[in-house]
Amino acid sequence: MKRIILFCTIILTALVTNAQPPKVPADAGASFGEKTTVENAITVEQLYTSMKAAGKKEMQVKLKGVVTEVCQMEGCWIKVKSPNGDMMVKMKDHKFTVPVILNGKTIVIDGMAEEKLTSVEQLRHFAEDAGKSKAEIAKITEPKNEILIQAKGILVL
Repeated sequence: MKRIILFCTIILTALVTNAQPPKVPADAGASFGEKTTVENAITVEQLYTSMKAAGKKEMQVKLKGVVTEVCQMEGCWIKVKSPNGDMMVKMKDHKFTVPVILNGKTIVIDGMAEEKLTSVEQLRHFAEDAGKSKAEIAKITEPKNEILIQAKGILVL
């Protein structure tokens, strides 16, 4: 019985410590996920214009933007300043995370942009991860049509 309790304690501890954002510097040149460069990066405004002009719901993109929010739980998503409200950026397949100190930094995101409808449940989950109050979370009552990015790699400028 003692072995089972010890084993469960070790597994629980490993899971809790593994689900933390990395505590590494986010200085210029820092890279997370696949390596990327600033060459051919477009702005958030150019992304909206390009997708609308081409009538596309999805496109490969290298995007330059300013981080406005980072997932406080694991560093598994960020938000980037956008003219239509902050744009959600998720780390593709949760293959990497970013440090919470990335907030306010200018970055390049290499990934896939997709226009989609985000459910109320998912929006509330993101708000909870961001450390929002219960009152703020309760105010989320409608799904949101937005452009989401699945990032393969991020470079800090």
